[in-house]
Amino acid sequence: MAIQWDVQGKSVIITGGAGGIGFGMATAFVKAGAQVLIVDVNDEHLQAAAKKLAAFGTIETLNVDISTYENDQKIIETAITKFGKLDVLINNAHASRQKPFDQLTDDDFALSFNTSFNPTRHLMQLAHEPLKATQGCVINFASGAGIRGQQTQAAYAAAKEAIRGLTRVVAHEWAPDGIRLNIISPIAETEGVKQWHQAAPEQYDHLVNSIPLHRLGDPEQDIGSVALFLASSASAYMTGQTLMVDGGDIQMY
Repeated sequence: MAIQWDVQGKSVIITGGAGGIGFGMATAFVKAGAQVLIVDVNDEHLQAAAKKLAAFGTIETLNVDISTYENDQKIIETAITKFGKLDVLINNAHASRQKPFDQLTDDDFALSFNTSFNPTRHLMQLAHEPLKATQGCVINFASGAGIRGQQTQAAYAAAKEAIRGLTRVVAHEWAPDGIRLNIISPIAETEGVKQWHQAAPEQYDHLVNSIPLHRLGDPEQDIGSVALFLASSASAYMTGQTLMVDGGDIQMY
């Protein structure tokens, strides 16, 4: 059987799709012929993203706060209504506050878990039957902050590592259904990172120089291409894996 790296016609949900890595992945999928539903809490950014992506193919938008189960239901229902099926669920959205651990409050942890782990959990459960019908896949997101233990990132890292643990367990449970689940742990040159570069050029340069490939990833070309790979039959023999798409910053073994 010939290897196919093709998502033509596939139905894809991307949370946090209006900017950064989410928008980069949305661009890659739409250009590859997928039907994409981008979900974001910022309607202004969402409409701007949709306008850019419409030039390349089929794009739908949904402006909701993903922190509630009811809204997560609406996300899955919208994809099914618009596209008639669901092939790929990408849980990318996350918000958090950076503080030393001793200063983190219950609200800080709630923000991190309610914008990432909980909606990831809800959306996976809600997507199980649609993904089973299409032999689809889930792509979740981890972070070097959790894998390495980066200071001031306790709330963020805790949620990201919870997502990694959840993904590994469900990869085993859903394998008989033909559903694959994998994780991307990225470093990318997003709009926020570009602003940080302007504000703290020495810190930015230190980060870039510490990466073996000496650059930050491009959200579309570097992160989006790996997401395309994980959504395609080219990765049909992979599940439960964490892919470090970080220029060699963390080499797992």
